[in-house]
Amino acid sequence: MSKIPVTVITGFLGAGKTTLIRHLLGHAKGKRIALVINEFGDLGVDKEVLAACGEETCREEDMIELSNGCICCTVADEFIPTMETLLGRPERPDHIIIETSGLALPQPLIRAFNWPEIKSQVTVDSVVTVVDAAALSEGRFAADEQAVARQRAADEMLDHATPLGELFKDQLVAADLLVVNKADLVSDAVLDEVEAKLRGEARPGTGVVRARNGHVDIAALLGLGLASEDHLDGRDSAHELEHGGEGHEHDDFDSFSLTLPDGLSRVELLGRIGDAIRSHDVLRLKGFAALPDSDARLAIQAVGPRVNAWFDRPWKPDEARKTGLVVIGESPLDRAAISALLLGETPTAVAAE
Repeated sequence: MSKIPVTVITGFLGAGKTTLIRHLLGHAKGKRIALVINEFGDLGVDKEVLAACGEETCREEDMIELSNGCICCTVADEFIPTMETLLGRPERPDHIIIETSGLALPQPLIRAFNWPEIKSQVTVDSVVTVVDAAALSEGRFAADEQAVARQRAADEMLDHATPLGELFKDQLVAADLLVVNKADLVSDAVLDEVEAKLRGEARPGTGVVRARNGHVDIAALLGLGLASEDHLDGRDSAHELEHGGEGHEHDDFDSFSLTLPDGLSRVELLGRIGDAIRSHDVLRLKGFAALPDSDARLAIQAVGPRVNAWFDRPWKPDEARKTGLVVIGESPLDRAAISALLLGETPTAVAAE
């Protein structure tokens, strides 16, 4: 029995992983693809977005959501049993795609494919890291150590290291292929500079492709046959190099979810979200909203100051219409103050879920 190829798609918050996966599903050409989605937060936002694509390859039964923490921290407790369950199904998938949390270190996950329970049945086809060209061009989540150092020097609140920059670099060195997404938001000259910096941080031989709205030829992403689990040299995270391969924690990040009251208009809701992002260290905000007099669900995805909202599908007849959001940022988040802005209440009257 041949091994099932697995593509690991990683990348920082808002880089466009979900958009890329939706594009792959829409161009699967009959392949039976299983998805393992590592959601960070209490709401299954990414799974719902993927399920709304309407393609045969987006079937609910082919999606497995891991929501009990970062996938690289729960390899033994959750990931391995999940893979065993998936591989034990009568209809085995042709390909498996794993979307990691934006906080995940890819290397422990890649190493897990050497566990005896799954090594004989699956192989890592490739590790794909999606990066945001526009964000990098503005100096955010940059791989340039000098740029990170300047940011640290300008910010008196930072401690000894810049967790976001370190995490970003770890995801770069783990990659077999870098997808430079949102290439249409910057000029060709700036894009060349961004790619030059990325190549300087990535391992030698790492491929680089450009993408707009996550559109990449499926042939460039699937079927590479790299067996990445057999080639771990050079993929170690900064934490592992510093601590001799010991485990890691994500204490520098925090998240919470909350439900907003009914009756908010689109303008009022997005206004509150914008105020919360500008006033606090919110890195990512996502969710779904029920608007008055609308039979469609409003999907919301915010990365830094950018807030995008669109109606993704009609509400199902038996579905509870409510507005729920997940907020992610550097720890500690001021949950009471952020919730107060989103709920329109005073901080003392709010308790985050």
